[in-house]
Amino acid sequence: MTTDQQPIIFNPLDPAFRENPYPVYSRLVREDPVHITPFGVKAFSRLTDATAILRDHKRFSSDDRNAGLIGVQQERSSGADSIVNDEDRPFLFMDPPDHKRLRRLVNLAFTPRALESMRPRVQQLVDELLDAVEGKDEMDAIADLAYPLPVSVICEMLGVPRQDEPQFRIWSRILASSLDPDITVPPELQKEREQAVLDSREYFRELIARRGDDRPPDILSALLAAEEEGDKLSERELLSTCTMILIAGHETTVNLIGNGILQLLRHPDQLAKFQERPEVLAPHVVEEVLRFDPPVQFDGRICIEKTEVGGVTIEAGEFVMILIGAANRDPEHFEDPDTFDITRGERDSAADRHLAFGFGIHFCLGAPLARIEGEIALRSFVQRFPNARLLDERPQYRAQITLRGLENLRVGLK
Repeated sequence: MTTDQQPIIFNPLDPAFRENPYPVYSRLVREDPVHITPFGVKAFSRLTDATAILRDHKRFSSDDRNAGLIGVQQERSSGADSIVNDEDRPFLFMDPPDHKRLRRLVNLAFTPRALESMRPRVQQLVDELLDAVEGKDEMDAIADLAYPLPVSVICEMLGVPRQDEPQFRIWSRILASSLDPDITVPPELQKEREQAVLDSREYFRELIARRGDDRPPDILSALLAAEEEGDKLSERELLSTCTMILIAGHETTVNLIGNGILQLLRHPDQLAKFQERPEVLAPHVVEEVLRFDPPVQFDGRICIEKTEVGGVTIEAGEFVMILIGAANRDPEHFEDPDTFDITRGERDSAADRHLAFGFGIHFCLGAPLARIEGEIALRSFVQRFPNARLLDERPQYRAQITLRGLENLRVGLK
């Protein structure tokens, strides 16, 4: 019996799958594009189907409370309800009109100009982190670069004093588990998560109170000032938004940078191309990392109206999975999809139409900032350390499902 005749085992909890899920994804796209998981959940792996679901917010809800509202008893898709009550729910887990209102207000703070203006500061922070390992024989690319950079950026955006950054790293790591299904999170971690939410929001509440009317020009001040047609963020909405920014803006960018360094060092031909034209290729490198090894592997929606996708009927109340890691390697949309090719975007602009930042009304708010951080970190790394090499061919991945990132990444520098 050949390998392809073996049944497809899609098990995100399996350490072997966590290390390399892409052979399974490849078979799902080719052989079983609407896969029924052992929990009875339909998992969609083709890009066309995934995009159709993410685009259709009228039939597919981001608010998993809708399963209960239509009388369907089903395991919650994520940890959203275990860490927030309805009034504190981030707009990531909302539908219109609530989502539209909050997103519109937050957009007033996250303007392209405001995010682009952070580029010099990001470069300065990267230079400081790389200076700290200059002259050493090796570094941990996660602990020394990928992890501290985004948290410093987020903390500065929110006006958090630098001495408090270590606490934010702890909160961010704990809160990242809220993106995984509750059934995969140990009870003790769920309790830590709940406490981290309470502690982080109390911190933000005190930080806001200390500011008064004398506010520095940062994103938190812009959120406080955000107003359109007399509408403003309430205190609870502001605090939940700050918590969401902390999780989404930190952990995903850590994984983007870490996964990027890993793939470049695993593909020396691509690394050489990057080193030849770092300024030109940096944006394309980031897009190819996002496509080839995305920081966010899964998304989910609740169907609120019986419909059909990919030739399969989905009943109202069903939770469906979108396999971003699989859709980003769909051969119907990406030529030679399992090849890491940093010049792909130069030849074909459609190569950047991946789902790493989502799609539709929930497209990642911080995508421009993540791209800036990824471009600067990866370019600066390959320029500073032209002889960098992997010291662990099989680095350890973090025990998470939704997010794909490394626990550590030892790199030789000389």
